[in-house]
Amino acid sequence: MVNIVRTYEELITYKTFEERYNYLRLIGKVGEETFGYDRYVNQMFYRSKEWKRVRDIVILRDNGCDLGVEGYDIYDKVLIHHMNPISLNDIQFSSDYLMNPRYLITVSFNTHQAIHYGTQLNLITNPIERRPNDTSPWKR
Repeated sequence: MVNIVRTYEELITYKTFEERYNYLRLIGKVGEETFGYDRYVNQMFYRSKEWKRVRDIVILRDNGCDLGVEGYDIYDKVLIHHMNPISLNDIQFSSDYLMNPRYLITVSFNTHQAIHYGTQLNLITNPIERRPNDTSPWKR
């Protein structure tokens, strides 16, 4: 298994939402052991003052936009995605992946699900360009 380290600096070289999604997409298995399965540690980590501070920095850097792409504003709950999956070892040994903004990106819930589980159907698509009377069948 090849260990790919994803970084914010590399992510932003991809200009479109689709390119960034493909860069971050994990081709893993649902149920594979990750940090999220240890709920007590998970809750302690995500409620810490340090995490909340870093979270705010990342949201500000990304302008609250999904995958940091302008025009993809998040109107629901904003999540911060670890671009490199983390584990209990990362917590125990204070891995740089945990709190370093270069390994974090702002995402929506649907994008986060798509990255982890491949549920692309709920991803945001480009808005339809509207034209005068395009919704009125008798004024075309």
